[in-house]
Amino acid sequence: MCVALLACLGLTGCYDESESRERILKIYSWADYIGDGVLEDFQKYYREKTGKSVRIVYQTFDINEIMLTKIERGHEDFDVVCPSEYIIERMLRKKMLLPIDTVFLNSPNYMHNVAPYIQGEMNKLTQKGDLAAGRYAVCYMWGTAGLLYNKQYLKEDELSSWGCLWDKRYAGKILMKDSYRDSYGTAMLYAHRRDLVSGRETVENLMNDYSTVAMDTVEKYLKLLKPNVAGWEADFGKEMMTKGKAWINMTWSGDAQWAIEEAAEVGVDLGYVIPEEGSNVWYDGWVIPKYAKNVEAASYFINFMCRPDIALRNMEATGYVSSVASDDILKASIDETADYVDASYFFGPEATHVKLRNTQYPDKSVVERCAMIRDFGDKTVNVLEIWSRVKGDNLNGGIVVLILVVVGSLCIFQIRRRYILYKRRNVQRRRRRCKKYR
Repeated sequence: MCVALLACLGLTGCYDESESRERILKIYSWADYIGDGVLEDFQKYYREKTGKSVRIVYQTFDINEIMLTKIERGHEDFDVVCPSEYIIERMLRKKMLLPIDTVFLNSPNYMHNVAPYIQGEMNKLTQKGDLAAGRYAVCYMWGTAGLLYNKQYLKEDELSSWGCLWDKRYAGKILMKDSYRDSYGTAMLYAHRRDLVSGRETVENLMNDYSTVAMDTVEKYLKLLKPNVAGWEADFGKEMMTKGKAWINMTWSGDAQWAIEEAAEVGVDLGYVIPEEGSNVWYDGWVIPKYAKNVEAASYFINFMCRPDIALRNMEATGYVSSVASDDILKASIDETADYVDASYFFGPEATHVKLRNTQYPDKSVVERCAMIRDFGDKTVNVLEIWSRVKGDNLNGGIVVLILVVVGSLCIFQIRRRYILYKRRNVQRRRRRCKKYR
């Protein structure tokens, strides 16, 4: 949304510090994560329920850690933020969050609409001796990590294992999300696939094993994978898959759904599958940081986002799946072209045999072989070092030489430029002296 439009609607990315902070709601979230008109409708809802007007300052981030740093070190006074589950866990551990109010003037508590399954997953983040994590965080969107594939070149059974990523037949046709967490978990699951089959290991334990042995295993497998990878993508994977330039993309379910819909319009048939070893289920949630200045409006906003009609609008706009499990959303999500799935874990017993897209609501059997990746804690630095080495090693000798030549040329250019400036200044100084003593 452009700045001009934001300004016209009372929404902006900045604000005048002379304004009363009680009339400002500062939201910090991902780009393109809220449906059109939803923020404006919240302003009306807030005015109706409280009699107060609020102007929204909406800012976006694309990396969880950058968002966290701004709040933790910069003490930024955002009122409501939308981090991923592992950052929520880190914020809870560091006592950076305020409890969310659930009592509202003239308004129901829509937070009760969040699926019990989601609430249970979020409460796993609870810190010892503290309130349940659900008091501090309300899940907004959730999804899985899996494989988006082009049905023209691959059949679903060829992607039954994460091992397809290491298959030389697909070299140069594979895209990987530029996500160290998902890649770490994928490598661990594939490396221990036999342990998973025998029951000696679980998906949750493997994806959250940060021992030295585990990290060595991950680095080894990711370096073996690297020659097959055409690119580590943050957002361009959807377009490349839609255009048929890649065959396989390890990606998130929301991006997969967007790509499937876009590709269908140009006659490209894409599918999405979660390999048998299992995968990551991720959760993004709304929280109120301890430096917030408008806690009341923040609580009302989180409540409003859990209203079924608003949740549905956000789903339709983003392609991701709301944590809200109302009957309205179940009815709106039915797709007669989709296969039957058991979504009773999310919607309840009435959804045991319903036609839903597997990108949005995976079958119960699939969810049972998935798990949430937890915060790496102090091991984050070590994992990032592995990620840097894996991606950095993609440079072959010729590229390295070229980079060195370019860098060297730039250095020579800068040295020569500074020398010329130095000479000119000396000449100017001599001229000024001459004029002074004439």
